[in-house]
Amino acid sequence: MTFNIAFILFPDFEELDFVGPYEVMAMAAKYIDHDWHVYSVAETPMVRAFHGLRVAADHTFENAPKPDMICIPGGFGTRPGMTNEPLLSYIKHTGDEAQLVTSVCTGAMLLHATGFLEGKRATTHWGAKQELRDLGGNVEVVDGERWVHDGNVITAAGVSAGIDMALYVVGQLKSPEDARKVQAFMEYQPAPPYAETATAQA
Repeated sequence: MTFNIAFILFPDFEELDFVGPYEVMAMAAKYIDHDWHVYSVAETPMVRAFHGLRVAADHTFENAPKPDMICIPGGFGTRPGMTNEPLLSYIKHTGDEAQLVTSVCTGAMLLHATGFLEGKRATTHWGAKQELRDLGGNVEVVDGERWVHDGNVITAAGVSAGIDMALYVVGQLKSPEDARKVQAFMEYQPAPPYAETATAQA
């Protein structure tokens, strides 16, 4: 049975928030489970990301297949996105029927705006945690976690954390060994050349 994984895009989304987990899921679809169908969807056929990457969405809100999992990237476009009714409406009605609702970075703000974080633990980029807290509601914003899984909602911290979150999802939906295979295919072995010196905590 087909398992549809939709990445929901909007103007000024952060590139790696989308491309990182998309790579994980698409590679799992290619090598682990051929019934997985990974695609992008947006209000318009073409979307410009924050750093200028232009993505031709596979579907628009009007013609996209019904997703079993949605993933919302972050980026500075999430702030205007919180008042974008077509975007919020699409997230809400697809998320209500999805098996998994996920976000990366400040994509958590769009999940907040659509009610998916109410009563849940969640995370976001370290620089936006207070901003997420200030939105109010019964949401516990968690520090020190790369991703947070609460019910059917999984939120990832900033940018590259989306890769880890996606590998975790593969491990949950398939098996940890399958997730390790995807990680090996990607040659994902983080080894940054310079030690972090700034404190990346809000």
